[in-house]
Amino acid sequence: MFITATNISKSYRKTPAIRNVSFEIAQNELFGFIGPDGAGKTTLFRILTTLLLADEGIMTINSWDVVKDFKTIRKNLGYMPGRFSLYQDLTVEENLTFFATIFGTTIKENYDLIRDIYVQIEPFKNRLAGKLSGGMKQKLALSCALIHKPALLVLDEPTTGVDAVSRKEFWEMLKKLRTHGITIVVSTPYMDEAVLCDRVALIQGGSIMQINTPQGIIEQFPKKLLSVKSDNLYKLKNDLLDYPGCNSANLFGQVLHYTDKSELKGQAEIEQFLQQKGHSDVHIETIVPGIEDCFISLMTENTV
Repeated sequence: MFITATNISKSYRKTPAIRNVSFEIAQNELFGFIGPDGAGKTTLFRILTTLLLADEGIMTINSWDVVKDFKTIRKNLGYMPGRFSLYQDLTVEENLTFFATIFGTTIKENYDLIRDIYVQIEPFKNRLAGKLSGGMKQKLALSCALIHKPALLVLDEPTTGVDAVSRKEFWEMLKKLRTHGITIVVSTPYMDEAVLCDRVALIQGGSIMQINTPQGIIEQFPKKLLSVKSDNLYKLKNDLLDYPGCNSANLFGQVLHYTDKSELKGQAEIEQFLQQKGHSDVHIETIVPGIEDCFISLMTENTV
């Protein structure tokens, strides 16, 4: 395996941030850590990028120890933190030249690697980085992280605060980068981005709940999932939670995703119950769960 982590733990004073985390990532894999803010993703990434020492555990990258071999790892690592951290008073081209220089290379030498990304901001190469839009800052930061052709690219919530179109473009760029033999590790709070990874680790409260392919996680969803809708969404949730067979009822947009304690009960029984509660225009159908449904289910299991 290209990356191996064994029993990694980290606390800030007496507050645990990472709890006994273990995982393996293959070379040239696009691997995602999926979880909400405060789940421990950034702490884990700081340990991965040699910026923070774990309290316990061992982590290696390409057989290099993150503590003993940190200098070697940093030469082979591209890191893009969640917050834009380039020099805002330098131009686009000056930022890229600076990062190429400190890694002992040039823009020309590795231009083929960043061409598809950089060509979109190259017309603005003389603009100050601080004057760029969110999507353009994102592309510049990615170009700077790649300019030395790293073996590992680590991206900590790279699409947070970016518009939907730029998010889509960014993930398309990541897919193309894999053709250059780069292993990519990314974290995100967006569940819809999980399906774009080869494998994902669902993380919450500093612990990994499950590691699998997105499809593998969905296939392990434990119950039949129903989409339930009526004329009064707020009342619908409260009434469903009072239904004797209710296992879970979670709001997803304009519908509720519902699971029952018993798989034997039919949709007709639930619909009849809701009509007795005064609901009209009730619609119930069986649906395929998404990653977010699986995440909520795992969270519930871990807190019981």
